[in-house]
Amino acid sequence: MKKILFTLFIMYGFGLNAQNAQTSDYDWKKMDPKQRKEVINNLSPEERKELLKKFRNNMVLENLEIDASDKTEFTQLYNEYLENQKQIKGQFNPNFNPETLSDDEAKAKLQQSFEVGQKLLDNRKKYADKMQQVIPCQKVLKLFQSEGMMRDKMNERKPHSGHDTTTRPKQNP
Repeated sequence: MKKILFTLFIMYGFGLNAQNAQTSDYDWKKMDPKQRKEVINNLSPEERKELLKKFRNNMVLENLEIDASDKTEFTQLYNEYLENQKQIKGQFNPNFNPETLSDDEAKAKLQQSFEVGQKLLDNRKKYADKMQQVIPCQKVLKLFQSEGMMRDKMNERKPHSGHDTTTRPKQNP
């Protein structure tokens, strides 16, 4: 969580005016990394999570150049979309060693992965339709494109865990 937070801070230059009392007094752009780290470490996990959410939302709004009149509605839809995606992903536990599964267990796990993948896709389509009621289709497409790039960046920084120690080639979408 800390690595993600620091990555977002570095990548997007602290363009957020935080709204909660504890973080609103800070000028994130003028703070050096050590000061930012100290402030963040003094936040509760809930406050850190909320701060990360605000940074992410601000970054998306800025990147997509959302009109001021649409920001609240879009942000609500976007957060709802992300929460649904998170809940769907939670239905699949990726922490297993495929080599220890029986054929039947492996087939069941594979089927489950397809079902969860389809639910994620269905949710994405549902929210793409909803978002197009607020922002143009081009911006929805840009959102999903930037979402993929952000995920790739995070995966580059995340140490890989599990049993496979080989390097896997990147797959193109």
